[in-house]
Amino acid sequence: MEVRTIGAGALSAGAVGLGCMPMSWAYTASRRSGEESLRALNAALDLGVTLLDTADMYGPFTNELLLGRVLKERRAEAFVSTKAGLLVGEQHLVADGRPSRVRRACDASLRRLQTDVIDLFQLHREDPEVPVEETWGAMAELVTAGKVRALGFCAVGARAQRRAGAGLHDTTIGRLRRVQQVFPVAAVEAELSVWSPEALAELVPWCAARGVSFLAAMPLGNGFLTGTLRPGEGFEPDDVRARHPRFTAEMMAANQPIVAGLRRVAGRHGATPGQVALAWVLAQGAHVVALPGAKHERWVRENAAAADLRLTPADLGEIAGLPPALGSWD
Repeated sequence: MEVRTIGAGALSAGAVGLGCMPMSWAYTASRRSGEESLRALNAALDLGVTLLDTADMYGPFTNELLLGRVLKERRAEAFVSTKAGLLVGEQHLVADGRPSRVRRACDASLRRLQTDVIDLFQLHREDPEVPVEETWGAMAELVTAGKVRALGFCAVGARAQRRAGAGLHDTTIGRLRRVQQVFPVAAVEAELSVWSPEALAELVPWCAARGVSFLAAMPLGNGFLTGTLRPGEGFEPDDVRARHPRFTAEMMAANQPIVAGLRRVAGRHGATPGQVALAWVLAQGAHVVALPGAKHERWVRENAAAADLRLTPADLGEIAGLPPALGSWD
């Protein structure tokens, strides 16, 4: 698989990574299979899908424990990305960016992952009660201590966070500039997909200009862009899409032209709509790494193959001409 540089240093990972969250969080928890997830993780490493993206809150904690079972035997083959700064409360998620909390979270993640160093340690969510520079400074100390190799800034959920009052008068770019003055940002993780391309306006170019990697979260639109979801089928209650406005039967039906367009392009390449969606993400810059989530070996293999798909200028033009997605996203 093509290898892409992570940040401005000597770190690198496969162009397609693996978002591990679905293995233990947010998607049909009742159908989780630890053994199937282990097969998916091992297949990923076999295929050169080296960037394994997790977080302490996934589970919580069980996702890192799962990865640890694989890393114990195959640590040298993996690029490990985990996150801290977001806790699971009784009714909602709670940001906690206190330096003491970040330090404890790193040590706990190292134990669960069964490793002595984390390749990329990300701030999962900014705490409105703690200056982001203080949180970032504590994370930088972990690099100095040899517990972490590089730092990442997770901008997923930034719109919802602004509505809640955090950073209301500050942009993601503005906060990135501030933390960059404290310690280099190696990577920014944020949503990017055919039906959610907003990051292309500022965030992706900002990263490219500064040697910062862009980790594209939800590149398959939470599964919609694979063309395997049908309007009206519904989701299990513990699946986040069951409460998502863009996954109502009405909105899924309204957005079918996007999938149809991806399917047309896929037909010319002997590929799937999901592979075209991932290839589109990778075509947005050599600094972009796609992070599709998966918990089954079948999907890991299909996603990995997208790294070899090269879209033509005509393909990219056709995708650019697809109708914008309808429905609120967060």
